[in-house]
Amino acid sequence: MRYRLAGVAMGALLAGCTARATHEARVDAMMQAYAGDVPGASVLVLRDGTPVLRKAYGRADLEQGITSTPATNYRLASVTKQFTAAAILLLAEDGRLGLDDPVRRWLPSLPAGDDAITIRHLLTHTGGLIDYEDLMPADLAAPLRDIDVLHLLEREPSLHFAPGTAYRYSNGGYALLALVVERASGLGFQDFLRVRIFEPLGMRGTLAWVQEGPPVPHRAYGYSEVDGRWQRTDQSLTSAVLGDGGIYSSIDDLARWDAAAYDDRLLGEASRRLAFTPWTKTDVADVEYGFGWRLTGNTQWHSGETIGFRNVIVRWPDRHLTVVVLSNRNEPEPYRIALSIGHLFF
Repeated sequence: MRYRLAGVAMGALLAGCTARATHEARVDAMMQAYAGDVPGASVLVLRDGTPVLRKAYGRADLEQGITSTPATNYRLASVTKQFTAAAILLLAEDGRLGLDDPVRRWLPSLPAGDDAITIRHLLTHTGGLIDYEDLMPADLAAPLRDIDVLHLLEREPSLHFAPGTAYRYSNGGYALLALVVERASGLGFQDFLRVRIFEPLGMRGTLAWVQEGPPVPHRAYGYSEVDGRWQRTDQSLTSAVLGDGGIYSSIDDLARWDAAAYDDRLLGEASRRLAFTPWTKTDVADVEYGFGWRLTGNTQWHSGETIGFRNVIVRWPDRHLTVVVLSNRNEPEPYRIALSIGHLFF
């Protein structure tokens, strides 16, 4: 009996290895356009907290011929928003602020017409703010920072709608949230993220990057395809705004971030529940919004798109399954690829 059971166990092990190899081959086929001497991608599949696929394709730096790896750090763009939201929730847990605080309590230079906007409205894109990208001067030469976003909005008295009555995706709202984190904590936003999130979770390669700060380790540079050739398009005039999109991270570090969504190692249960509550419908029929997370059916996800980078994280928490795709190119948007990869592992 002992030998028969051992044989059964060995057969199951071999079957599992065969399935994984088949899944990897199918993922390789999906990612074929990222392979070789082109801007690349890193792909991670986590099941029950364990990587069942962890692979990179293509180049992180075309000019230097540097290959992408699982440790490559990509600019997350709007995937950053879930970290900004977590920073706010940490400060709420500390009793340093309230989610229903008027934003002008912390940023009193905003127009009086913004009185009704709360922190919760900014978290859920329901504040009605005018898009700061539409307020940028035509002759702007230096990259904006979060404080510059505040200065632009200080001079804008109108709103798209009364706060709390509708949804409109707002990068400016998350830039303001980064400033609220600074005012409430007394730390610079990048320092708060490092001390309260990245270091406690062991995300040693992750940082909110500023030109004068530490360099990004294992950095991927962004590219766009122009007339059939890849051109470096790594930074824009809004790339230095941190709260809405300034974090660099890798699939290895995002595995640690994903694990923190299942237990109390960072946020308490009540705060995690707030982050994943569908507070508002969005402008897409089947998508609702939490705090820095999009919610569709049984998935929790967010994409990130900026000049030269396209990223996504998709979680199926009831299956303890997560897929992350980070890429350093302008196209394609990887959300559908991530869904297809996830379905292989159901």
